Amino acid sequence: MNTKPLVSKTTSLLRLVEERIKLKRELEENQKKQHWNKEPQDILVSVPYLPKDCIFDIIVRLPLESLQTSRFVCKSWYEIVNSPTFIHAHLRRSDIGLIFLSPVTKGLPSSIVGNTSVSSAMKINFSVEAKVSELQSMPVHHWPLIDPPPLFCIKFLEIKDGKGTMKEYNITCMGQIRATFNGLIVLDNCMRRRGLIVLNPVIRELKPIPLGTRSSPDHESYGLGFCHESKRYKLVHLFQDDLRYIGCEIMNIESRSWRVVDGPPSGLFGWLGYQPIFAIAALHWVPNVDHNEYIVSMPVDIEKFVKIPLPNTGGIHDRIFEMGGFLGFVSRQHMNQIDVWILRCLGGEGWEKQYSISTVDCMRDLVPVYCVGIYAELVFRSKVNDLYAYDHHLQLLRKVDVNKENHPSVYSYFPHVNSLILW
Repeated sequence: MNTKPLVSKTTSLLRLVEERIKLKRELEENQKKQHWNKEPQDILVSVPYLPKDCIFDIIVRLPLESLQTSRFVCKSWYEIVNSPTFIHAHLRRSDIGLIFLSPVTKGLPSSIVGNTSVSSAMKINFSVEAKVSELQSMPVHHWPLIDPPPLFCIKFLEIKDGKGTMKEYNITCMGQIRATFNGLIVLDNCMRRRGLIVLNPVIRELKPIPLGTRSSPDHESYGLGFCHESKRYKLVHLFQDDLRYIGCEIMNIESRSWRVVDGPPSGLFGWLGYQPIFAIAALHWVPNVDHNEYIVSMPVDIEKFVKIPLPNTGGIHDRIFEMGGFLGFVSRQHMNQIDVWILRCLGGEGWEKQYSISTVDCMRDLVPVYCVGIYAELVFRSKVNDLYAYDHHLQLLRKVDVNKENHPSVYSYFPHVNSLILW
């Protein structure tokens, strides 16, 4: 039997396999060389994708100005920034400051009707009234052109380490601020139909809502709060009639409808001039101008009014304020000493004294405005409209350095946080 052709075929196949193996090795070596010779930007492309949790933790720490633009980087970032989890995480990290109205000019400039700039010196690219007209398809003749209210620019004052920094929203409005909470503000709607407006000045989202029972501004009070049971924002309106009876109506912002509830018992309120404070799941009012033995509180979930005794009699310069989620109170038992108290829950053990602040004679009239946290800066105002910040860690009370030209007036500023919250 002749085996020569068979051996020749086997040898040829072996040689072909060896050549294939050799060629494969050469290709792999070339690929390795190309990988190591890549440009740096090509190498960066091969970096593993960052998990969403890491991106979340990075973005939530960005300044608000950068945060507004970062949502448009990509679809993934947009979904993160607009998620309820991110919005509430950002709210918890946001610092409190003062929101206020600064007069722009008298009357209504024609440029506002067109929603353009107010003047060449101040670029205003958002008008509350123009936006309301757009949402309600309201023609120009519904604007209050005869004897129009003054025009205001909405501003924010941030106080850190004894220094005030003014920030612009580039937003104008005609109505006064009635209430604030969690980054939302309630404004008067000065269009002919009247009403109120809920606005988040950061994201420039607003919602016109109807007016409730008509009352004089001196005999009514608005308070905004959040109900944890229904997960809804509620607007509470107290008003006094001709018989000095205090009525109450409540609106769920999402529903836009008022409903009447039982008001506070007769005799609890002497006046409604002090702005209510939301803390520990309730709205709280100081019921008299001076000599307050108690405050009036309304938990927004049960909507019933209760009387809470104060640790000391509150004078004309003593106030309540939100304090790291709890309710704070300032009182004066001694001439040159301010006592700071805290109430952690309505059904708890009562008020606890946190610390005392020593003052001099010229600072006896200091009124607390807001507190950044339980042991953080506590901001006061004086009767001449100066602002003071007390640093608990340094035990130092110092005057806040603020540009007088942009200084808010005594009755126009409210505690406020810049947030992404919607109703």
